[in-house]
Order: sequence, then structure tokens, then C-alpha cells
Amino acid sequence: MENKYSKSKEQNRRSNERKSYNKFNDNKTQSFKKNNQKRSDAYAMEKAKTNRLEFEKFQKLEGKTFKVTCKELDEAGKGIAFYQGLQLHIPNLLPNEEADVKVEKYRGKIDVRVIHYEKTSPIRVKCRCDLFNICGGCQYQHISYADQLRMKNEYIANKFKDLRGNYAIYPIIGMDDFDHYRCKNQMVYGVNKNGSIIAGFYEEDTHKIVNYEDCMIQDLTANKIMKTVKKLMLKYNIIPFNEDSELGLLRHVFVRVGKHSKEVLVALVTASEIFPGRKDFVKDLRKEHPEITTIIQSVNETTTSMVLGDKERVLYGDGYITDTLCGLKFQISATSFYQVNPIQTEHLYSKAIEFAGLKSTDVVLDAYSGIGTIGLIASSRCKEVISVELNKQAFKDAIRNAKINGIKNTYFYNADATEFIKEMAEEKTHLDVLLMDPPRSGSTEEFLYSVSKLQPRKIVYISCNVETQVRDLKYLLRAGYQIKKVQPVDMFPSTKHCENVVLLEKR
Repeated sequence: MENKYSKSKEQNRRSNERKSYNKFNDNKTQSFKKNNQKRSDAYAMEKAKTNRLEFEKFQKLEGKTFKVTCKELDEAGKGIAFYQGLQLHIPNLLPNEEADVKVEKYRGKIDVRVIHYEKTSPIRVKCRCDLFNICGGCQYQHISYADQLRMKNEYIANKFKDLRGNYAIYPIIGMDDFDHYRCKNQMVYGVNKNGSIIAGFYEEDTHKIVNYEDCMIQDLTANKIMKTVKKLMLKYNIIPFNEDSELGLLRHVFVRVGKHSKEVLVALVTASEIFPGRKDFVKDLRKEHPEITTIIQSVNETTTSMVLGDKERVLYGDGYITDTLCGLKFQISATSFYQVNPIQTEHLYSKAIEFAGLKSTDVVLDAYSGIGTIGLIASSRCKEVISVELNKQAFKDAIRNAKINGIKNTYFYNADATEFIKEMAEEKTHLDVLLMDPPRSGSTEEFLYSVSKLQPRKIVYISCNVETQVRDLKYLLRAGYQIKKVQPVDMFPSTKHCENVVLLEKR
């Protein structure tokens, strides 16, 4: 699709207006960064000093047992209690519960663990997962689902309490069936002390693999496929990759499942391109699981925590799956950004489109657009959508998804969202509605400053991190916007996380 703005941008690239704008904006940004760095350095020094003193106090308590009462949960889902002036963060302890706890050194850290409950909370339920106390992935699984939703609503309300305005925070949208909701699934493979192959998850805050193959939030089909892979590794003598020795082949297995299409993508993540017996391995895997529609080999030769690698080889099928979301079809590859909970994503995007109140004459900017999902869904309700995404593969996926759905009023740009909107503001491009779904770190000051210059009629801000969302909303409030509606969506049942949609309008 032709980028109809590209010519005018090239022609104006050296204009005096742009130089003036960039100079002003750069000076403003540098000043902000310098002051922010000073505050950060001072805060870091004070925090380091406090942490050192607290650690010394904790060391004196090592091996001791004492009683505590939980006051509240921290943002990691751990219970906060106090003892001898120390604030303790204790796993598996709920508000108002009383327990005997013990201070222990575990993997080089001082840790506090419950050894006996004196009084339990009425919101506590029996965990459905044997790894709850070890894995750390499902911080709220010991809490009834109704209370999970209540707590998430309270969390949102607490974060928004200092944001001025007359707006509604609606009840969080929950799920009827909150098990096995993930369409994106993965396991890490390794060897235990006995030399047996294991598959599962990293223990919380470690790289120790805990053997477990029946995750309660991962897709059931994905769990079964990952079990089969372990069995085939024994048959074909495939050794799991060892992070310390950097020997072995298979690192992870990554599975995507189409919620509506039921198509299945399997990515075998290896440490090397050389995969002995891969054809027979793939043949056996397909025989065990005929539901698999494509298999790829993802080569990850790095020492980082990233799961998927940069190199990819299709071993079977097309290398992607197709699924339906809000009435449109999307091709999804292993590396595509696609929300992990398709059922709740439909609620999330439908609510965002509803909040936007689009008109047939509207020009919409879809910033941080990923594979173009929300912009393409919005396209039938407006004049045109400008879609901006930095990741090159996601950008290509977005163009392909527009073609699949026959959408011709969406224009795609492979660019940094901040740099792109700065150019829009400089050129005074007309913009009616901004849809933004930034990463967990939130947006940038430069992006928000440019938004304030463009003055779109409405802003719909989607976020998976309420803290950075609130930070950015404060800037937009100062820039002349007002919050009108807030809608939390429980995208991640059994965990502390939730998604949040906010509508802002010009005052």
C-alpha cells in the first residue's frame, strides 16, 4: 500500500519550521532527561542505602520463627507484614491472615516463608496447581475469582484516586471460564540431577527449571504437545540446552493456538541451526498431534533471556496460523505481537472502539500498532487509519492482515511511534482520534508533547501497566484533556495483572 504522506515529508525535511520545532523539542527533552536523571540518581543512592541497612537487619533474623499479621498485598501479590520495624513481603499470605513465618536464606537471598497459618482469610481457596508456591507465575491462584476481580478493581481505583475529574471507573470485565485461557504458550527444557529430561517453568526469580507439564493457564493442546516433545527427545537422543555449559540443542517449545480456527503453530527453539533427525522428529510429532498446522525451528544462539531467536526455518506448513478476532482474520507468526487471551481481547478492543466513538470522517492514528489488530478493526468505522509500528516483522504482518481482509483505508509505517508523531505535529497533520497501546514502560514525554500539539478530539489509551499509564495520563491532563471513562479488563486471571482502557477528551 502506498504511503501517501511520504512525499510531503521528504519535501519538507529541511524546512526552517522543522528545524525550529526540533530544536525546541530537543532542548525540552534534554532538560527533562537531565533533571529526571538527577532525581533518579539521588533516589537510587538513598534506596541502596536503605536496602543495605534492611539486609543487615534481616541477616540477624535468619533462622528465627515469629508470628505476623498480613496488612495488605504488595503489587507482586505477596503479603505485607511488619516485624521489629521491618516490612516483610511474604508469599502465600493474604490480608488479615495470621501466620508463623520463618526467615531463611534461599539461593543467596534472605526470604520469609509461612510455616503455619493461625488464621486464614475467607477469600482463600485451594490452589489448583501444585507449583503455586514455587513457580510464581500465578500470584492470585489462592484467591477466589470474584475476589480477584474485586481486588483488581480496587487497585485501579487506588491508582486513579489522584487523577482529577468526574469520570466513571466501570466494574472489571471478567471471564466465565478462567482456566487454560492462553493462546501463546511455552516451556523450557532441561536435565535434572538424575540426568532425566524435564520440561516446565523457571522457579520464581531463578533459572532453576521446575518439572511441570499441566499448567492451569496454558492451552490444553499446548500442554499435550509439550509432553510429546519430551518423549520424542528421548527417542531421537536430543539433549536439552544447558545455559552454564552452553551445550545441548533444544531450549524451549513455543506453541500458539487459534482460539476460533483451532490452528496450531509449534516453534522448536534450538541453540543451533543443526537439528539432527529433524524430518523424522517432525513426522512423529505430527502423527501424535494431527491438529498441528505448522512447525518452525527458531534458532536462538544468544545468552539473553529471550525465548525466540532471530533465525527461523519452516519445517512444516506455512510458518503461521490464522485466527479470527472481532470479525477479522489475522495471520499470526511465532514472533507476532498478539494478545495472549483472545476471549478477553475481543472485550478489550470492542470497548476501546466504543470509547473512541468514531465518525465516518475521522482520521485515526494507531500508535504502537503491533500486527495492526485494533487499527484494522477500527478501519470500517472511520475515514482512514495511520498505523505505526517499530518492529519490522509486526509491520509486515500488519500489511498482510490488511490485504487478507480487503482493507484499503489503512496506511502502515515502520517507524518509532515517538519520532513519527513528532513529524506529524511539526507538519500539523490533522488527527481526530488517537488509539495508543504502548509497551509496559508506557509512552514517552516527547510523544505526549506532540499529542498535545496535534490536539486529537479523543484519546483511547490501552495499557497493561496501570502505573505507567497513570504517569502518562497526568501529562495529558495538564495538556488540556479530561478523563471520561475507565474500563479494566481481566486479561490475565489468576495473576496480579490486568489491562485497562481509558477514554480522554479535550476540555
